Amino acid sequence: MSEHYKIAIIGAGPGGLSAGARAAALGVSHIVLEASPTIAKTISQYQKGKHVMCEPGIIPLRSELDFSAGTRESILDVWASGADALSVNLRYNAEVQKISGCRKDFKIELRDGVNVNTEYIVLAIGVQGNLRRLGISGEDYPVVQYQLDDPDEYFDENIVVIGAGDAAIENAIALATHNDVVIVNRRDEFARAKQGNLTDITKAIETKLLDCAFGAVPKSITEIPASDNDKISYRISLETSSGAAEFDCDRVIARLGATPPRAFLTDAGVELPSDDPAAVPALSIEYESNVPGLYIIGALAGYPLIKQCMNQGYEVVEYIEGRHIDPVDQEILWEKLRHIPGVANVDEAITRIQASAPIVAGLTRLQIREFLLDSDIVKIPAQDIVFEKGDYTNSFYSILDGEVKVEVGEPTNDQGITLKEGDIFGEISLISGRRRSARVTAASDCVLVETPKRAMTRLVNSDASARKAIDEIFLSRVIAQFAPQADPAIIDRVVRQTTVEHFAVNEVLFAEGDSGDCLFLIRSGSLVVSRHVNGKDITFAYVPAGHFVGEMALLSGAPRSSTVRAASVTEVIKLTRDVFSLLLESDSMLRERIRKTYEQRAVEQLQMVADSGLGDRFTFLVNEGVGEATDVLLIDEALCIRCDQCEKACAGTHEGQTRLNRTAGPSFDYLHLPTSCRHCEHPHCMKDCPPDAISRAPNGEVFISDSCIGCGNCEQNCPYGVIHLTKPGAVTPSLWKQLLFDTNDSAEPNSPSPDDAPKKAVKCDMCVNLAGGPACVRACPTGAAIRMSPEEFLKVTA
Repeated sequence: MSEHYKIAIIGAGPGGLSAGARAAALGVSHIVLEASPTIAKTISQYQKGKHVMCEPGIIPLRSELDFSAGTRESILDVWASGADALSVNLRYNAEVQKISGCRKDFKIELRDGVNVNTEYIVLAIGVQGNLRRLGISGEDYPVVQYQLDDPDEYFDENIVVIGAGDAAIENAIALATHNDVVIVNRRDEFARAKQGNLTDITKAIETKLLDCAFGAVPKSITEIPASDNDKISYRISLETSSGAAEFDCDRVIARLGATPPRAFLTDAGVELPSDDPAAVPALSIEYESNVPGLYIIGALAGYPLIKQCMNQGYEVVEYIEGRHIDPVDQEILWEKLRHIPGVANVDEAITRIQASAPIVAGLTRLQIREFLLDSDIVKIPAQDIVFEKGDYTNSFYSILDGEVKVEVGEPTNDQGITLKEGDIFGEISLISGRRRSARVTAASDCVLVETPKRAMTRLVNSDASARKAIDEIFLSRVIAQFAPQADPAIIDRVVRQTTVEHFAVNEVLFAEGDSGDCLFLIRSGSLVVSRHVNGKDITFAYVPAGHFVGEMALLSGAPRSSTVRAASVTEVIKLTRDVFSLLLESDSMLRERIRKTYEQRAVEQLQMVADSGLGDRFTFLVNEGVGEATDVLLIDEALCIRCDQCEKACAGTHEGQTRLNRTAGPSFDYLHLPTSCRHCEHPHCMKDCPPDAISRAPNGEVFISDSCIGCGNCEQNCPYGVIHLTKPGAVTPSLWKQLLFDTNDSAEPNSPSPDDAPKKAVKCDMCVNLAGGPACVRACPTGAAIRMSPEEFLKVTA
């Protein structure tokens, strides 16, 4: 039995449905083949009630079907009714077994024996159709499942959730309110989770809402014989770093992700650019693969967001019908790209960028379009400053035209390094989260691609070639800063022999008394150095990203004189003794610079040992997590008179809403750490902000702009409780502005917000737009309130 259609669309997810809806609206002969009994299988299997975002907000929706942010259920209802109204030719339970042929003469073989003949194929199957299985004995027992629809279906059960991604975390937390839950993580941290979920699972573990087995690998599931009155139960066996472990359970939920259908694609003749399991097919600008007439859209093409899938579904039908339409992002991109010299349209600009920017060389043109939507093209006149040394900006730059000069030292003493078209810069601050380590100026008129940290983080997490390109340049430049006189050939050799290692909070890099066989350059995060003195550990140094530890044991050959552990999540570059020796031989001044650093640390260590209270106060601050801060508000309780002028001044300069709580927060000795933003190196609040409303000013202040939509992600993600949602437009006393900042501000108080006004996030912004510094510090009559960086802690604890 065979059928014939002009267009066969495989997959009834957002992209496939949108393609079918457009074909139906145009009256084009079509069929949408869906292997499951429902539309949008992946979204249908989201957790019940899950809120689905409508991103990216910068581009409009182009589809016959409606889509806006809402619950899983409401979105599916809208799509189903829209498809019915348009008479989309949907066939459920139509599992495709094989595709053969090419344009005008395709044959699709279904599992039920039906053959579909078609002129064109739109492949919109996503990447979630091949769920990863446990691959262990007992995985086929009926209690093992790989999806969870409604957590409220299960009560008073012992449930093991396996996985470390967002789905596993969301499932485990939802189930834990009325079940006993253990989540099994193969690694020592939840590195793949969104920041909000990471915060939630960390809190759930700390509060004993559920248990977690870290570093655990499932080995088998066995059935436990039931007594006459008991139901059958099961036991899962794990292999952990500390030995074997077992858990009795009623249910196992494995959320292990999915693998792209690589074999299915290659069997159809589709070529993939590499052996990387996450590689996506190379497609034309109209989504056509190397197989003529076979088009690929959506997640399988590298576009996982729902709105993108729907836009592509609409556009691909237009292309098949012979109507050229510009992609929906065309005007937005041209407005950005028209500044590039010598290009006449978006396609030419993308070709130029792909040829000159190494970080996007391995991306498809469609992926580059997405990357550019998040970036800006900036023109910098000759001699203008791109950024200053010490700035807290963290954009990443690619040079499209012209040259820039990079000066690590003082401008009068540093001849600098010239970077040209095709070079990149800004990667050190991007990775470390620290201040800019160099001054960059335009050596000639130049055109740069400026990409914000969030977009770059997304790129390096999703594309191995981009990650490799940035890592190699980062390592080379960091080592060159460490040993600036070393021969470039030696630096290249060193880069090939270094390794990057990761450490969780409080994890030890090396302990006092260990043999010294390596040195560590801190790539990101921070470390603390301690010694065991008179029966207790004394912390005597805080070492941020961009610095090094472990050098003296290599120079002297003596055992480690102190213990070094991570003050925050930290990455380090490990240099072995042999590699370190290469640098010492190539840079004659390196030994002397290291000796001076050692002498300074020895003095700090003697201070701590002589005054045990000093070390205790320093340890208190480190233990409270300020190691990841860049600016902390501290109150000297010996000077504080509890007048609360700091809170009043804060409220008076921020629409009546104070952003600090003086009485809240921990204290030790005379030091009090009130609840106020710490302006972290890698701000947790910035990691999951849909409108990118949270920014960092050049001086380091992390602030929230008016584009905040009140989603609450930042409030949830902040581990220090310093962000809250409130209605703007409260009464603004202008007296504090007049007293503190010598203004004649006599504006009338703002009108209160209406009851239905949306809430927005507020936090300390260090009075970023006001001259003179933070109002809380300036208002303190006794000087008890101070703000400082972790590097300055020794001054206040002494």
